[in-house]
Amino acid sequence: MQPDQASTSIIPVAPGQSRGIVRLVNAVFYAHHGVTQEEHRIGGRYEVDVAMELNVEEAARTDALEKTVDYEGVYRLVREVVTGNKFYLIERLAYRIAHQILEAYPIVEAVEVTVRKPNPPVGGACDRAEVTYSCRRA
Repeated sequence: MQPDQASTSIIPVAPGQSRGIVRLVNAVFYAHHGVTQEEHRIGGRYEVDVAMELNVEEAARTDALEKTVDYEGVYRLVREVVTGNKFYLIERLAYRIAHQILEAYPIVEAVEVTVRKPNPPVGGACDRAEVTYSCRRA
């Protein structure tokens, strides 16, 4: 999925139930992840998408922030994980973001995190490398 495209997927919902997806799309950070020492030293741009599945019915009916996930808080959490660590792999970064969200926000039932690294050092022209990690509460 391109950062500027909205997903058209529909969550399977049982009759009488409702679900929603709250997204942060293309949050951009400068951080120091990568396999090479140069990547850790110089750093680079990282782009993150987060999709969180939850029941938004009560929030929609009551217009109450405490009945949904606060995406400003999620953004702060993502920023802290991305900029406060140095990982070799973007897979590790996506994993950590996803599990931190599930830990911090009990209302979130499932999360999908995509981390993009524009212009990765692959020895040739390449727009980006990216990984998507998804997990659901037990």
